[in-house]
Amino acid sequence: MDERVFSRSGQRASVVGLGTWQLGADWGDVDDKDALAVLEAAAESGVTFFDTADVYGDGRSEETIATFLRGRPDLHVLVATKMGRRVDQIPANYVLDNFRAWNDRSRRNLGVDRVDLVQLHCPPTPVYSSDEVFDALDTLVAEERIAAYGVSVETCDEALTAIARPGVASVQIILNPFRMKPLQRVLPAAREAGVGIIARVPLASGLLSGKYTKDTVFAENDHRTFNRHGEAFDQGETFSGVDYASGVEAAAEFSALAPEGVTPAQLALAWIVQQPGVTSVIPGARSPEQARANAAAGKLPPLSAQTLSAISDLYERRIKEQVEGRW
Repeated sequence: MDERVFSRSGQRASVVGLGTWQLGADWGDVDDKDALAVLEAAAESGVTFFDTADVYGDGRSEETIATFLRGRPDLHVLVATKMGRRVDQIPANYVLDNFRAWNDRSRRNLGVDRVDLVQLHCPPTPVYSSDEVFDALDTLVAEERIAAYGVSVETCDEALTAIARPGVASVQIILNPFRMKPLQRVLPAAREAGVGIIARVPLASGLLSGKYTKDTVFAENDHRTFNRHGEAFDQGETFSGVDYASGVEAAAEFSALAPEGVTPAQLALAWIVQQPGVTSVIPGARSPEQARANAAAGKLPPLSAQTLSAISDLYERRIKEQVEGRW
């Protein structure tokens, strides 16, 4: 699989990575054996970028990655984690002492002396404008606790503020065929600045797989049940903020656009990979089969102009009005 470079840090990541929220919590139950099998399938398929966070399963996701990589010393995998969601979401908590404590915990969980990439995990909006916050992140680099840092954002405005910071290596943002707003300003600004773009929620929490109907029932411990209206965290993280019923209808139309031999999920991933400025897309997987299928999307030929036009038309007609005003 092709790799792309985070220009500011010089780090490389496969164009399709692996998001590991599913391996920690909030997506129903995944046991340890299955979680390790997902990591193995992804790595064997050419994935060289794992994305995690200290709150995924209260550290379980980080620990699972560490267990896997200890057993595969032959692999070179860039591991990115996140920090900041273990405390009340107020700017006053984003200080150097807390950063060190959170980093200590992640380094223990991951079994490393230095974390490859640490991202602020969708902090309060004022954090992106704080010189003290980014000075603290620079200190973590100077202390060799982390090799590089980035941010995970909810809104395009937050992304643009972060991109202007000279030390930011990456911006993680929701980008998929049901969330196109970042194409307008964020991706061009990132390309100009040399900031990597990590595209998350690429399948709109599974909507774009075309597998769900209006009658689909998700587990009680699945965020697609308990956060559908933003009850637990930002609503945009669940189905990309799209109303579920209308999203199912739009997803059926999207599925019909998939070329022969390409699944709807692979179509969504290929569309993201094809956007100029994207460094890596990080779909999650609950099974080895899903991990392999996702990775295969990174090896597809470019989508046709006709397919790209049809996807844009669908977004304009069915989705844009729901999401662009909020994120």
